[in-house]
Amino acid sequence: MANVTAAMVKELREKSGAGMMDCKSALNESGGDIEAAIDWLRKKGLAKAAKKAGRVAAEGLIAVESAGHTAAILEVNSETDFVARNDQFQAFVREAAKIALMGAGTIEALEAAHFPGSQTTVRDRLQELIATIGENMTLRRVAKLTVGHGFIASYVHNAVSEGLGKIGVLVALESTGDATQLGSLGRQIAMHVAAMNPLALDAASIDRGRSSASRRSCARKMPASPTTCSRRSWIAGSKASSRNRPCWSRPSSTNPRNPCRRSSRKPRRRSARR
Repeated sequence: MANVTAAMVKELREKSGAGMMDCKSALNESGGDIEAAIDWLRKKGLAKAAKKAGRVAAEGLIAVESAGHTAAILEVNSETDFVARNDQFQAFVREAAKIALMGAGTIEALEAAHFPGSQTTVRDRLQELIATIGENMTLRRVAKLTVGHGFIASYVHNAVSEGLGKIGVLVALESTGDATQLGSLGRQIAMHVAAMNPLALDAASIDRGRSSASRRSCARKMPASPTTCSRRSWIAGSKASSRNRPCWSRPSSTNPRNPCRRSSRKPRRRSARR
């Protein structure tokens, strides 16, 4: 067994980002060779990531990157919001968004792309990050927009830093108009999209199956036609007749059969005894 010193552990931690005990074990297994220890940590990280792959990752961040007439938006999920605040996680999301901007705009192409500053792909770098932080992480979705003439506006809601947040929107405007006015208009539209979360760009783009299901749901909630009932109501102590008043036949606490027919029992008159 090689003599592992604190300086060797520190050097390996700075290169790999792994924990102190993992670095020490890797150096012991590799006989003090730093490069062999990095390979050992990578293999161990892949095994850890495989075990965490089944966990639900519903938190995370959205990154937006733009350059000229092209912009990309990327969502990376994590298990908890604490990881979303991690500096390593944020740096990975930001760098992956830059790679997506130069890529084909698909998850498959992004995973296979080379990650800067390393000899691995984006997918392998994500696996290493999973092993280091200890949570499952996934590249959920990516989109890329390009305009020939116009402007691409972006908006990030609940931003934790520049271009990183919980909600991200890209709006591409094809026009030969003034870029400043297009940028202002596009940002306003992007903010509305973030607030309302529309299903499609216009009515013709909505999925017919989804719209039919919404109509059926509304039809079940609303009655077919109003019924007519007769009652006498008392308003502020004065008599106000409201015969043949239409009302919806829904149950009520006073009368389950008809909400507009209250109890027909007349109040008893009490007279003071002399």
